[in-house]
Amino acid sequence: MSMLTDSTELPASTGTIKVVLVDDQALFRAGIRMVVSSQRDLEFVGEAGDGQEGVEVVARTKPDVVLMDIRMPVMDGIAATAAILEQADRERRRAPRILVLTTFDLDEAATRAIRGGASGFVLKDSDPEFLLAAIRTVHAGTSVIAASATRELFEHFDGRSSGAKQVPEAFHSLTTRERDIFQSAARGLSNSEIASLEYLSEATVKTHISRILAKLSLRDRVQLVVYAYEHGLTS
Repeated sequence: MSMLTDSTELPASTGTIKVVLVDDQALFRAGIRMVVSSQRDLEFVGEAGDGQEGVEVVARTKPDVVLMDIRMPVMDGIAATAAILEQADRERRRAPRILVLTTFDLDEAATRAIRGGASGFVLKDSDPEFLLAAIRTVHAGTSVIAASATRELFEHFDGRSSGAKQVPEAFHSLTTRERDIFQSAARGLSNSEIASLEYLSEATVKTHISRILAKLSLRDRVQLVVYAYEHGLTS
């Protein structure tokens, strides 16, 4: 499975996107810093070599997107992701989008990081163009990064569980239209793809997605995918 076979929707420019990188390999950090800094719409604001230092850098710089390695000394990326999101909740500010960096596709640790609030995952050996597109996409929140890879990740690790799953009461509060859009979003379709499927404008789809996330108390679209798999709501 290739992460690069999925088209990634590039959002319109909305100003400079501040990026922090957390990874224990200095050479890798140097390369990513150069790639990010070469873009006019991206600003590299900080880096860290372990999860604990990453939490501190994020608190100080308040980035829009964090690139987070999973396996690091002192504190791993899963714990660091949870700490960053908890810190944002305590301070009642918008949490950064967290992109998990992993070395292979079917990484159970990536699944756990996404369950913990990460907004997607990217392979470390992805092309620079894909990484840049992923940063922009996760910041815009208009689609799921590498949708088929994300679905395969959850199918692989969630598909082994058996038995009927209870549908949460909150899901029943969705209108028929919202349930249709929920199903499309759970499959990883972008706003433009859902708009075409449902014969709606992208603005209307965006409004519906926002209402769905609010009703289900979800942070973003990838958490919607997690929700669908956890509760057996995938079609």
